[in-house]
Amino acid sequence: MPLSPEDLTQIAAGTLAHYDRHAQLFRERTWDHDVGQNIAALLRHIEGTPPFEILDFGCGPGRDLLAFQRLGHHPTGLEGSPPLAAMAREASGCEVLEQNFLALELPPARFDGVFANASLFHVPSQELPRVLGQLRDALKPGGVLFCSNPRGEGQEGWQGERYGAFHDLASWRGFMRAAGFVELEHYYRPEGLPREEQPWLASVWRKPAER
Repeated sequence: MPLSPEDLTQIAAGTLAHYDRHAQLFRERTWDHDVGQNIAALLRHIEGTPPFEILDFGCGPGRDLLAFQRLGHHPTGLEGSPPLAAMAREASGCEVLEQNFLALELPPARFDGVFANASLFHVPSQELPRVLGQLRDALKPGGVLFCSNPRGEGQEGWQGERYGAFHDLASWRGFMRAAGFVELEHYYRPEGLPREEQPWLASVWRKPAER
């Protein structure tokens, strides 16, 4: 059954309420996570001369905004949870757009790269084509989208207080290609472990340059 507008409102509100309630704990549990491999994967595919304009999609408390900033780039955050958005602003001093993933208002062709680390899996599959199209439109021609999500076999629904959709590589490729992206690379995380111990699927995609 397709999700109704009321269902989507509940999904967004319920998931964000979880992050609102647990913002400080979320920061404590994730601040020291090393996602340098993912940051490097985005940056090495962006063409042109840095510094780059980066959108950190689902920036949480601002860990990766700070990392991009320290590398000399110009990051902008996007976060739907007000407590996490406030933490991100305080930690980085960056602009943080306070937006629900399902109600985006993004500037056209502004960003060289979009960093969607552990965020897009909260978007229901039904809405994913629209959201990916909005992210594509926010990229400059030739811009790059990085995404990392917990992988699965099509499971979707509430996981406790949060909604999630869990894709394998084939289904994720289908969504991304339908949205007009070209695949650059993919890998599984954490590094150096057997595949069954790598729950994260990371992939990098380019918006084709306009001809």
